[in-house]
Amino acid sequence: MPILLILLLLLPLLAAAVVAALGKRNPAWARWLSLAVAIVCLAISLILAANFSALRASQPVTRFATFQPEYVPGSPGQTRDLDGKLTPPDPHRTSWDLLRFATGRPSPGDGNEPGQPAVQFYIGLDGLNVWLVVLTALLMVSSVLVSWTAIQERINEFYGWLLVLETAMIGVFVSFDIILFYVFFELTLVPLFFVIGIWGGPQRRYAARKFFIYTLGGSLVTLLGVIAVVLLVNSREGILTFSIPQLVTETQRLSAQYPEVAQAEFWIFLALIAGLAIKVPLVPLHTWLPLAHVEAPTAGSVLLAGILLKIGAYGFLRLCLPLTPHASYSVGLPLIGVLAVIGVVYGSFCALGQTDIKKLVAYSSVAHMGLVMLGIFALNAGGMSGGLVQMINHGLSTGALFLLVGMLYERYHTRMMADYGGMTRRLPMLSWMFVFIVLTSIGLPGLNGFIGEVMCLMGIYDAELAHGRWPALAVFGSLGIVLGAWYLLTLLMRVFFGPFHEPEVLHDDVDEKSHASGISDLNPREWLALAPIAVACLLIGVYSQPFFDAVKRDMAVVDRIVEPRETNIAPPMTVRGETHTVAATVTVRGD
Repeated sequence: MPILLILLLLLPLLAAAVVAALGKRNPAWARWLSLAVAIVCLAISLILAANFSALRASQPVTRFATFQPEYVPGSPGQTRDLDGKLTPPDPHRTSWDLLRFATGRPSPGDGNEPGQPAVQFYIGLDGLNVWLVVLTALLMVSSVLVSWTAIQERINEFYGWLLVLETAMIGVFVSFDIILFYVFFELTLVPLFFVIGIWGGPQRRYAARKFFIYTLGGSLVTLLGVIAVVLLVNSREGILTFSIPQLVTETQRLSAQYPEVAQAEFWIFLALIAGLAIKVPLVPLHTWLPLAHVEAPTAGSVLLAGILLKIGAYGFLRLCLPLTPHASYSVGLPLIGVLAVIGVVYGSFCALGQTDIKKLVAYSSVAHMGLVMLGIFALNAGGMSGGLVQMINHGLSTGALFLLVGMLYERYHTRMMADYGGMTRRLPMLSWMFVFIVLTSIGLPGLNGFIGEVMCLMGIYDAELAHGRWPALAVFGSLGIVLGAWYLLTLLMRVFFGPFHEPEVLHDDVDEKSHASGISDLNPREWLALAPIAVACLLIGVYSQPFFDAVKRDMAVVDRIVEPRETNIAPPMTVRGETHTVAATVTVRGD
């Protein structure tokens, strides 16, 4: 399994180099190689997910006191005690070092001598990332297929950048070293910048620059927060570590013992959310998203909405909540909760006012991701689990919507709703699939969107009632379900139902327009791109228990970390006895 995990990470990168170098003379060869690699990666991700689920089901619950990923390449570090016996393996590191440092207290090594602190090739799977990895591999297959005839220029470069993007996205999810996480986090910007800037629409260069500047600027502030966490642990404990599990353990212990550490969480929290909130995106940091979606090619929109937006929400679960639980409760719950609700309502009304189909779907992402953040910042296991499953649901449903919009655009070269009407007569299969995906997106019971939306709203409802508040966030957040049904069903009515009229198609050889009488319905390649997503939407809606079984223990870890937050909000120096009690509690749970 560790070998398969490494292969999943490196295979797209190696294929990208081959496609870029050799595919120029034979574009068909570049397409087929990219598709083969994407399918192999999907198969590997499914094997890893199946084995991970079986492994977690067989392990005792007590093992999961902190993040401990599975299938970590490299043996855990060990040292010898005074009697010369090997100590137990250190779950917070691996023997695969990328960059060693000569300062700070030495970290455990693999032999008789202790090793030096290092940035490690520390990757693995746990409940927070396993299904996101599968989602990435699945949408990559669909992205390759939908670009088969849509991309006609510099084909080898296009598929090369897509494969590099797959490596970067998977790398973010599987990284357990905080520096490695940040490197992959930034690496996702480069291939998508070129995909939008070269193969996008008329404003592609402006859209690419805006996307890059927004996300890079926020990420640099997040880097300051990451470095602050590392230096804080090093200054207090003398331990220089970049391991996310160990940083989580040490920061919980320090915040319980030192009041100034708990107070520093506020600034670290603000730095961490700077880049993550842009990536989500939260209102008012969302303005780069609609233009990037509209100008990007179909594959770029699918991966941007389906995966890249999830990286921001995933960063909140992996870094923000565990490393800054006090600030997440005292600042994040009211701040992010209000911004998330604003995003739900504002994004829905913006979607309702659009005449461009693709822009409507883009604004729907703002609304749906607001609901995801509402679930995550409920700060309880139910809400966070709902946020995670809604991330998967949004990736499937909105990714499929962008696929369908791209297929419609490829036939008629227009995305204006006014140009269409009664398209069920011309394209019955595409219309049927569009209706099905819209129903998954609006949360019809029995489909994937329902379970995620309900858990997010129940989580924030419980959180507000538990603290004696009127559930305003839950009430206003639920408006997103009603408004989502409004704008998506309006889209269906205008484009696929009612009196029939279709756009005119401009011929390439002569400057004239004619009715597209030769337009065909979905072909086998397009069915292959859509069918796995539709099946996944149905399976999650009908039987989602395996998903929750795989994630519940890691969600319990996050929940236990943020659980003592209320006790720790008060200055620790006021009651010394309580301070020692909390410190003991956090130490047991962290270790």
